[in-house]
Formats: sequence, C-alpha cells, structure tokens
Amino acid sequence: MSIRVLVADDQAMVRAGFRMLLSGQPGIEVVAEAVNGLEAVAKAERFAPDLILMDIRMPECDGLEATRRILAARPESRVLILTTFDLDEYVYEALQAGASGFMLKDEPPEQLIAGVRTVATGNGLLSPAVTTRVIQAFARGHRPTRPAELDALTSRERDVFDQLVRGRSNAEIAAGLHLSDATVKTHVTHTLRKLGVRDRVHAIVLAYESGIITPGVPDA
Repeated sequence: MSIRVLVADDQAMVRAGFRMLLSGQPGIEVVAEAVNGLEAVAKAERFAPDLILMDIRMPECDGLEATRRILAARPESRVLILTTFDLDEYVYEALQAGASGFMLKDEPPEQLIAGVRTVATGNGLLSPAVTTRVIQAFARGHRPTRPAELDALTSRERDVFDQLVRGRSNAEIAAGLHLSDATVKTHVTHTLRKLGVRDRVHAIVLAYESGIITPGVPDA
C-alpha cells in the first residue's frame, strides 16, 4: 500500500519539486497540494493523507496552526515539518502541535525521502541538523510535572522507556536489557500507547518536561 502524501507549501516551485521527487519513489503517492494552511486542513479532510509535508510560514494559516487542526480531526495522520528556518522555537512548537518530524528543506533528497518513510510508518524524526539541544533548551523553562500515566507502566516497560528516551534503538535496548528485538518492539508500542504519545520524539519531550531526563546532565 502506498504512502499517501499531501504537500503544503505556498511556493509553487517547492511543491512541484517535492511532487517530482516523491512521485518517482516506489510506494509513495502525492495525492494533493495546498498553498496555505487553510487549504491544507481542507485537503487533509478530503484526501485523508497518511502524511502531510508541512511548511511553517504560509499565509492565512501557518503550518503550526494547520498541524493542530489536522491532527485534532485526524489523529492517525502524520505531519513532517519542512522549513528553511533552523530556529529552536519552530522545532519545539511543531512538536507541541503534534508534528512527528522536522527537517530542513535543504536536506539531501535521499534524506527527505527516508524522512517521509520514517514518519509515515509511525516513527518520529528530527533532522540531523536539529539535535536534542532544542528539547533541552525549552525544557529548562518548564517546571517538571510527573505524568500520572507513568504509573501505568510495568517495571519492564519503564526500563524500556528509560532507554528509549535516551535515544537507544530497539536493538540497543534489546542488548542492554537482554531481550529479543520483538519483545522490545512490543514493549515500546505498549509504552507509547499508555503514555498517550505519538512516537519516540514525543516520548523524549515528555521525559524532559517531566524531569525524567535533566537537561545538561549526562546519562548515568
């Protein structure tokens, strides 16, 4: 089954470029384009895309507000923010709006294509140019609040969560906890669902905001 993509950008050449890039890839179909946030919201409802490539700066309704509206109506959709602006506040606001990924428009084509596939399959993604300094910087301004949902995790799920939010892959978690990859994948799925977060990126945000990880303090 193809990944259905909506491209939202106010520049016609940018939209055409993304359509040309993605339409030539197996398993990816560009089903619609939008010139602003309002049109993105309307076409997300009409075409039910799996993933929306969303520009931030657009007229009438910016990409952040469009992301909020789309995910409120279609929480199963995924949003990958694409922008020319590598600004911390945009990254953090995009994550708070529910976006599952953030990449710069000048990333190499192969990384953009890989990003689409990664986010569409339910994983989170931050551009290699955007590191966890973004989350750390903004988490410093928040008073840590422990989510009640953490108490619903089993002991093993908490072990997995502690490793996951420190950027460990499933294979690394499996090796560290002496579990199979399949078991770790199951624990990750259950943990994200219990915590009510969309993906690994949002789990990391939760970990910083709740004080589970302290900015600037190395891992134990």
